[in-house]
Amino acid sequence: MKKLLKPLCALVIVLFAAVAANAQSNALRLGIGLNAGMGTQDPNPFVLGGDLRLQQGFGNSVSGILTTGYTHFSKKDGVPSIGMIPLKAGLKVFPAKNFYFNVEAGAGFGTKEGTGTSFVWSPALGLAFGTGWDISVKYEEFTKYDYTKQVALRLAYGFKL
Repeated sequence: MKKLLKPLCALVIVLFAAVAANAQSNALRLGIGLNAGMGTQDPNPFVLGGDLRLQQGFGNSVSGILTTGYTHFSKKDGVPSIGMIPLKAGLKVFPAKNFYFNVEAGAGFGTKEGTGTSFVWSPALGLAFGTGWDISVKYEEFTKYDYTKQVALRLAYGFKL
């Protein structure tokens, strides 16, 4: 699995870039978000992070997304804090106006020596407004570590590029 992670991430990024280059229906957007959450397993750390998200529309109701940023799981009950830099690609689907769900997957890179790389996946439900504001609730899991699963609230603002 570990040997496949980097080539898989590279393939997802290349596919996303190719589709985005050919998409003509919606403008490319950049979102800047703040994430705050709680871990779902003991020691239930407080989680805080920020992200940058590129979004390319493929029509009226589907967009491709590419997200990176930083996520910090705080120290609690003797378990050391850990920082992760996720790189995820996914799809965002709008079944109704302003309401969406998305799913992303990719790699999470540990910021401390010895933490390594982890598979990360994240489904979310949210509301996107014409003013550029976006609010969502997401579950995110870095599979290499037991205590890096979280439920978080994401507040973001998006710009057309």
